[in-house]
Amino acid sequence: MDEPHGFREWAEQVPQLMREDPIWRLPAYRYALYLEDLVQADIPLIHRDIRTRAHVDQLLNALGSISANIAEGYSRSTGPDRAKFFEYAHSSAREAREWLFKVRHALDPDTFLQRMELVSRIMRILIVAIPRERSDRESRIRRAPRGRQSKPIDRPAERG
Repeated sequence: MDEPHGFREWAEQVPQLMREDPIWRLPAYRYALYLEDLVQADIPLIHRDIRTRAHVDQLLNALGSISANIAEGYSRSTGPDRAKFFEYAHSSAREAREWLFKVRHALDPDTFLQRMELVSRIMRILIVAIPRERSDRESRIRRAPRGRQSKPIDRPAERG
């Protein structure tokens, strides 16, 4: 699947420390940050329109919550814990989509459509990730590093 329009140029401006973090590998996380930046640039237009001005805070809060919940979930050690926060992120994405729809009158139709497509893409990614994470009951901490076999534990012989 292709990257969203303008994403590569935007990603080059993201600090290297963020791009080197393992969470950067999650497309939903990257796209959520990108969408939030795009909409922040739209805020002057949204705020200028009397019909949409009151929705700005709700929209920004919902958008910020998407990447924040993905980040918090990513830091959890078990799949069910990660799934819970990915569900929160999905709910925030759905809420953001609602607020985007409500501010559509202030945006150019193509801009509105691009924002809606991006938030919907984030939702589709999360809806696939959630059941996969929920089924992963093993803690990341307990897993042996990939490619290495753990050594059996030597136990003293039982006395009989």
